[in-house]
Amino acid sequence: MQMLYDSDSFVVLHLQPDLGLPAEILLTDGQTSAPGLPRHGFEIVDKRSGKEVYLDGSWAELFQQQIQQWQRESPSEEEVEDTLERYAQLAQNPVVMH
Repeated sequence: MQMLYDSDSFVVLHLQPDLGLPAEILLTDGQTSAPGLPRHGFEIVDKRSGKEVYLDGSWAELFQQQIQQWQRESPSEEEVEDTLERYAQLAQNPVVMH
């Protein structure tokens, strides 16, 4: 887990499990292997509402692209917060422990 952003309003965490599994997965024929796909996601916590949203799959890929764009363009804090606000509108889960 890596904290990517922390402000008065939001926290963004990048969650990438390292379970010690092999980098390749043995397919059902027992002989062929295929590269394992790393599963990762992002947790966005809205501190104001006390709710969080977890992005994985295609949502995580879209958010990863947003992060890469931020790295290239160095947006203002207001621009970052506006984007996080849009994602936070998806938040339904109350934050239980952080």
